[in-house]
Amino acid sequence: MTLRFGMAARLVPEKREEYLALHRAVWPGVEATITECGIRNFTIYVLGDVIFGYFEYVGEDYEADQRKMAADPVTQEWWSRTGPCQLPFTEGSDAPNWEMLDEAWHLD
Repeated sequence: MTLRFGMAARLVPEKREEYLALHRAVWPGVEATITECGIRNFTIYVLGDVIFGYFEYVGEDYEADQRKMAADPVTQEWWSRTGPCQLPFTEGSDAPNWEMLDEAWHLD
């Protein structure tokens, strides 16, 4: 099974460079966990202070794999550094940072 996901967030302006620097040197343990949890083709795009993410899930149980990722200590540390750099895309949203997008169209 392959699922596609899109997401958007904003960067805290004074933390923009910190966020981008972290992603220029993503920790190997974070990348390994992402891969182990069935995530492929993960890309983050930036436009000013807006970030857009895209990834594909190729596993069998997305929710279980997301719980596994959230339980990983290296990923938790990564999120503790990247999370404060992000804001939800929509002001007033109760999302902690990334907001998931609804797919409107796709072409293989």
